Amino acid sequence: MKLYNSITQTTEEISLRDSEITLYVCGITPYDTTHVGHAFTYTAYDQLIRYLELKGTVVRYTQNVTDIDDDILKRAKETGEDWRELGNRWTDHYIEDMIALNVRPPDYFPHATDVIAEIIHSVENLIRLGVAYVKNGSVYYEVGRYPEFGQLSHLPHSEMLPVANERGNHPEDPNKRDPLDFVLWQAQVPGEPAWESPWGPGRPGWHIECSTMATKYLGKTVDIHGGGLDLSFPHHECEIAQAQPLLGREPYVRFWMHTAMVGYQGEKMSKSLGNLVMVDKLLDTYSPGALRLYLGSHHYREAWSYSENDLKKFQELADSLSLAVRVKSGKEVSFNPTVYVSEFSDSIENDLGTPGAVDALQGLAHGILEAANNRGDVKEAQEMLRKYSLVFGLTLGSDTPEDRVVKGWNSKKR
Repeated sequence: MKLYNSITQTTEEISLRDSEITLYVCGITPYDTTHVGHAFTYTAYDQLIRYLELKGTVVRYTQNVTDIDDDILKRAKETGEDWRELGNRWTDHYIEDMIALNVRPPDYFPHATDVIAEIIHSVENLIRLGVAYVKNGSVYYEVGRYPEFGQLSHLPHSEMLPVANERGNHPEDPNKRDPLDFVLWQAQVPGEPAWESPWGPGRPGWHIECSTMATKYLGKTVDIHGGGLDLSFPHHECEIAQAQPLLGREPYVRFWMHTAMVGYQGEKMSKSLGNLVMVDKLLDTYSPGALRLYLGSHHYREAWSYSENDLKKFQELADSLSLAVRVKSGKEVSFNPTVYVSEFSDSIENDLGTPGAVDALQGLAHGILEAANNRGDVKEAQEMLRKYSLVFGLTLGSDTPEDRVVKGWNSKKR
């Protein structure tokens, strides 16, 4: 199987280490979920995991929850709700959406606040290594101390600050030596939650949370690290800068994967723009299988825009697949599904080419229905359709989430 590696900008074959693959995907900031853009990202990685597992590969998967963050504190202040209760409520909402879409749960689902001690330890080591500095109770990473900064995003230095400023950077912070330096530990602001540290009460910066959780739960080197394309810079770039000095020669991540942005009505779908299409509302009208097939009909690296008219077509396809596994098999010449199975696998193994795989499922279903109409034996083909549809989370014939999905996600609730 080959995947596009963002850091090398080439498509490379995945090689196993220790008979398993480790995967870390940046999770939600729980204050308003789950929109179609979220669903596109998390179902893309679900398809990767499910295909690898289908082929016998063990996948050890961590997805985090950024439960302490400027946006959460801002929303809690606006609503008068406790920040932790707000986060838990929206996390539970997200979990229910993932169950509805039959998304395989992560093995580890840590919250940033679970690893405060480990974060403090990492920050202490970065100070000791001379790449971080303390000022007025806050700790900053000094970007100028890491010459490879920019290796993932491939942004020229002149473009870094404007992009970082759009994505949460505070260039006006008087404690910084350089506007591009980023916070590892933020001194407490009156009225905000805080934890004790060697530098005084405060809370962790966003970037240090993810690199700490990734290495804590998956080990020094993570095979695949994923997230939305908007996280490539500065978030993932900063993760590398923090993690690499602590790891020495060991690479922090082998493959970087990024899912493209989803648009709606001519703009990127985002919380800040308020143009969100929410998953739970769509599932009032359309089946989970229809939404999964619609999402999977777009390649994970290609930007696209949500269209309800397009989604309607995939409800028809979902219904067709369900009919194909239920149709009565005859006893005449068997229908051979091999060509469609090969088309499915070839597509997925070529950089997670889910659009081609959806086409293969459609062709297989059509072939089954046509053969059954001619009294052909379609039992083997129906079994293949069930097996490979499950890569998209489709439980054909039952149309309910798998037990492991329900139990796994429910165990993550707090």
